[in-house]
Amino acid sequence: MSATAPAAKSSAKSTVESAAKSAGTHHDAPLRGTALLIAGFTLALANFMVVLDTTIANVSVAHIAGSLAISASQGTWVITSYAVAEAICVPLTGWLAGRFGSVKTFAVGMAGFGIFSLLCGASTTLTMLVVCRIGQGLCGGPLMPLSQTLMLRIFPPERRGQAMGIWAMTTVVAPILGPILGGTLSDNWSWHWVFFINVPVAALCAFGAWRALGSRETPTERVRIDRVGLALMVVWIGALQILLDLGRERDWFSDGLIVSLGLIALVGFVVFLVWELTEDQPIVDLRVFRHRGFAASVASMAFAFGTFFATIVIVPQWLQLALGYTATDAGYVTAFTGVAALALSPIVGKLSNTADARLLTFFGIVWFGATSLLRVQWTSGADFWTLAMPQIVQGIGMPFFFIPISIIALGAVDPRETASAAGVMGFLRTMSAAIGTSLSISLWDDGTVAARSEIVSRLNAGPTSDSLQQSGFSLDQARAAIERIVQQESMTLASDHLFLASSLIFLVAAGLIWIAPRPKQMAGSVPAH
Repeated sequence: MSATAPAAKSSAKSTVESAAKSAGTHHDAPLRGTALLIAGFTLALANFMVVLDTTIANVSVAHIAGSLAISASQGTWVITSYAVAEAICVPLTGWLAGRFGSVKTFAVGMAGFGIFSLLCGASTTLTMLVVCRIGQGLCGGPLMPLSQTLMLRIFPPERRGQAMGIWAMTTVVAPILGPILGGTLSDNWSWHWVFFINVPVAALCAFGAWRALGSRETPTERVRIDRVGLALMVVWIGALQILLDLGRERDWFSDGLIVSLGLIALVGFVVFLVWELTEDQPIVDLRVFRHRGFAASVASMAFAFGTFFATIVIVPQWLQLALGYTATDAGYVTAFTGVAALALSPIVGKLSNTADARLLTFFGIVWFGATSLLRVQWTSGADFWTLAMPQIVQGIGMPFFFIPISIIALGAVDPRETASAAGVMGFLRTMSAAIGTSLSISLWDDGTVAARSEIVSRLNAGPTSDSLQQSGFSLDQARAAIERIVQQESMTLASDHLFLASSLIFLVAAGLIWIAPRPKQMAGSVPAH
């Protein structure tokens, strides 16, 4: 749900400063009246659509897999490919805005997002769909931070709090509606409309931004970019993600391609570290990790968010593949996560001004672990509210995690490093989601196979088959029914084991936050946290 909210807020900081540098010109005078209403609506709608796209496809994976004749694990490449592309592009946001202008970058990114959305919906093969999702991620990466930056520029100072409230509301509400809308479209029309729905909105937002804000473009200059660092980042991240996505199907390191990808990822990562630490203007400023508070909070965030995102991908897959839920019903179950988070976010925001942010973060992550333990008791016979209740309860912990951890991280670095730190946080947050999804799907599939073997080894199918045949089933029908039950129970056991492992990872992530010292700056002194 609001998983994307803190990432957007952190990433936005990388462009807020560049907008602030241009203050004082007539182009930065706040808008008024109808012009402000149109521009604000355009930016809020754009942010809503981009955030919506991070969850709308989660419940549609089963439909996509069935339509393209691929496995469910291959279907999740639709999620991971978008996340990786977005992660690569987020650090480039500041450079793009400085080189081409914030408005032009936003409008072109919005148009590109719409074009690639159209191509995603028109895809007839997995390869085409993944390539187009990568294009979507590359275009969508800068849109959230730029939408926040532009809203700060066009609203008068006395109404900027209101502007950020509107922006934050779209960031929180969109992931709640994403699974519901995705399930409804997939069940009643087709999965293609999950992407087609973006097209008219993207066109409207690109046109509206250009018309309403084109005359208020930010100053541009020929800013140098770390091309070597960017190339190294693309190489090692791409190799790692392909390894994680293909590893299980190719029996991991017994396959030559996987070994090669592993070597490329390892060597590329080491060279990337050395280069970025010695480069004057790195694409990702790794020097911020010298601050203990930043390093500890980001490590905690990566473990917790990667695990959190993995669970919100696994749950709808299990509901549809094992329990026979429609995509719509699976969307309603998963969407409940955002309800409590939406209600508690303002309260946690106020608490962050006075309470120890480490304690708030610790509570939020431990709460995630506790809700994962609730899911360990799920069975194939669980009713709707038994499944929905942990989702509702989980939402209580979300604002306690996402808001304070940003305060800790950004409060630990020097003020001049805040933009770099925010960019690193956005990058690692998105990468942890992609890696967590790939690993969890692989572990879930392996766990299903192991549980199936255990069940089959203990199963005496003869009496069950005889009983079914006496009830009117043919022998083939009886065997098929037993097969379905075995597969259903195998997937359920694998899911329960995964949730148990998730709770343990959450506990580790919660412990890491105490390595950080108490933040020097509170929420009010950390802009756009």
